[in-house]
Amino acid sequence: MISRCVGHWSGACYGESHPCSSMLVTDVTARTQPVAHFNEPFSAAERAVLRPYFTDLDGPVFAIVNLPEVVKGALFARYSRSAKSVRRLFLDEFAEPTEQGVAAIAAQATAAGEVGTARAEALYRRVFSDYGDDSVAQLGGAHLACEQASNVLTKVLERGRLAAYLEQSTRYIFYDQRLGDRFRYVTPPEIASSTHAAAYADTMEWLFTTYATLVGDLVPYYQAAFPQQEGDSAFTWRSSIRAKACDDLRGLLPASTLSNVGIFATGQSYEMLLMRMAAHPSAEVTGYGRLMLAELRKVIPSFLHRVDNPQRGGTWAGYFGSVAANLDRLATTDIEPEPRPEVTLVDWDADGELKTAAAVLYPYSDLPDDQLLAAVAAMSETERAALIAAAVGDRTNRRHKPGRGMERTGYRFDILCDYGIFRDLQRHRMLTIEWQRLSPAHGYVTPEAITDIGAGTVWVEAMERTAALYEAVAGDLGVDIGQYVVPFAYRIRFAVQLDAREAFHLIELRSQAGGHADYRRIAQEMHRLIGEQAGHRLIADAMSFVDHGDHDLARLQGERRAAARRAAAGMADPD
Repeated sequence: MISRCVGHWSGACYGESHPCSSMLVTDVTARTQPVAHFNEPFSAAERAVLRPYFTDLDGPVFAIVNLPEVVKGALFARYSRSAKSVRRLFLDEFAEPTEQGVAAIAAQATAAGEVGTARAEALYRRVFSDYGDDSVAQLGGAHLACEQASNVLTKVLERGRLAAYLEQSTRYIFYDQRLGDRFRYVTPPEIASSTHAAAYADTMEWLFTTYATLVGDLVPYYQAAFPQQEGDSAFTWRSSIRAKACDDLRGLLPASTLSNVGIFATGQSYEMLLMRMAAHPSAEVTGYGRLMLAELRKVIPSFLHRVDNPQRGGTWAGYFGSVAANLDRLATTDIEPEPRPEVTLVDWDADGELKTAAAVLYPYSDLPDDQLLAAVAAMSETERAALIAAAVGDRTNRRHKPGRGMERTGYRFDILCDYGIFRDLQRHRMLTIEWQRLSPAHGYVTPEAITDIGAGTVWVEAMERTAALYEAVAGDLGVDIGQYVVPFAYRIRFAVQLDAREAFHLIELRSQAGGHADYRRIAQEMHRLIGEQAGHRLIADAMSFVDHGDHDLARLQGERRAAARRAAAGMADPD
């Protein structure tokens, strides 16, 4: 008989804090040059409305203050399907209908919060100084808007596991409009000050102009292929068509494409992010780190004393940089990559299901782990199958996930897919994901619809033109800077290591009908390999919400459900 066990405790890490006075200084000129940003125009009246709630009204990085958490969350949630900045969203969608209520809340927060803030900062300083307890930096957080960030930078911002991110999606908005006097891309300072500046600007403008032209061809193509169905509103139909066209066209977007990212994180998470950014080889990333630190110090200063202290954050950033430099040197090889399929299962535990069966019992037993494993090994296959079935339970939707026993076994996949799809899969931060640099080395994908509308030639021209520019930029400025010119259609190689519990989440979510066809295919193949190659059929079969079907107009069902929810709430479709 297996009986119930007691719980267990986890430990904490310790450190100490020191006062700081200046940012880490480097001797690389390009890393000190700021990236030029578009300053969004606001009228005097609009600035008056914005001022109490945003720590900066002109720069691309700012914190949101004096607002209820629900308003902050709603503002960041709107990033995904809007081309607007968060400050413009606040003015257009939040400020006017609720201005009096929000102003009253802000006045109360300002009047009551000053003394409390001072006390809290004094407390944190004392704890850091007297006890060196890093965990107190987990007790305070901040919402930070990072706008006009390249897709190279967004991957750095979103690397940390313990934070929440919401990024502007290339699946729901077109990138055919200019931001100020140019399209939405960044010019890295390294390129701006090099002999490649003119060629880079010409290529980026041509890419985005081509993108804008193809919008006008591809949308009618899909409208003809998928006419509006009876019962679907014009908004529901147009949204599905737009998503389909965006999915194809985003392959033209270069990694320099601008995006907006909303972040909510603790002080500790921001501290680690800022030190990683300080060690990065890109001037855009290091410059953004300085902007972020300045804004965060306006709202959570007590948590960030160590970041630019040369003896703490400076040393830490130097450590990151030296490790990267050494591995870069050691990774240089003349070995050519062998051909591989899109998804390769490279590692798994042959006894994974047996170990999982023992692990699901562990919290309900008082036996040592190895003795419990031996007891389960003595069971028949039928008994072990019943045990895993009991752990999975009666799942009525994909959000019902088995417990931590499923973390006992795992899988390592090597994936080679286009950069656009990598961006979607990279968001699953609880697993271990490592990616190689983006380059033209692994070729590119061409959507079938691009060929159908007669744009295959210009697509090839775009890929070849950017590949040539990449070789020139990477040869002079390094492969990290070369990434900025590479379009999303080019493939990138990355490794994903995840336990079975996370596999439930990723595979079931990314195989859903509304997902991009390419990442649906990757999720489906991961599921097949777990069952067939790893032989973990019990685990694979328990993933009962994996969708292996084909869906032509992927977003239509999702848009229909959204329309039904709006109707149930008495809300009309947007114009």
